[in-house]
Amino acid sequence: MSSKPIVVGVDGTPASDRALEWALEEAVVRGCPLHVVNAWNFEALTDWAETTAQRAQAESEAVVEKALQAAGSRRQNMPEIVRKSLRGDAAETLERASEGAAMLVVASHTGHRIRQIVLGSTSMHVVRHAHAPIVVIPVTDRELAETAR
Repeated sequence: MSSKPIVVGVDGTPASDRALEWALEEAVVRGCPLHVVNAWNFEALTDWAETTAQRAQAESEAVVEKALQAAGSRRQNMPEIVRKSLRGDAAETLERASEGAAMLVVASHTGHRIRQIVLGSTSMHVVRHAHAPIVVIPVTDRELAETAR
């Protein structure tokens, strides 16, 4: 049994749900804890929605819980789960969360090269900067088709 956790980033998308399922299975096989992380951000002066930091955090916690409920309903064995709703940029938050981890699991959300070059990508950032081995769950053909629309 390993005491180092596996860290997985979730954001409520089908791709991150698949990353969570992969990470759950790997944590069971390794006998280690799984840290399920959702990053949230709130900028009072630039966030046009009427919300508060507390509401943004609550929504983040709900994303984690919903993903775990969906993935857990299909499993018999579950590892020890640590839920983390962390304020900050997703890429930087996951980079920090990978410190001391056995591995970091993320989903690749797009195969669209222009978007990755112009906007950057959480998965591209953590591949370059994470403090643990990285597993990037690729997008499916269906997700690529939906992104192209």
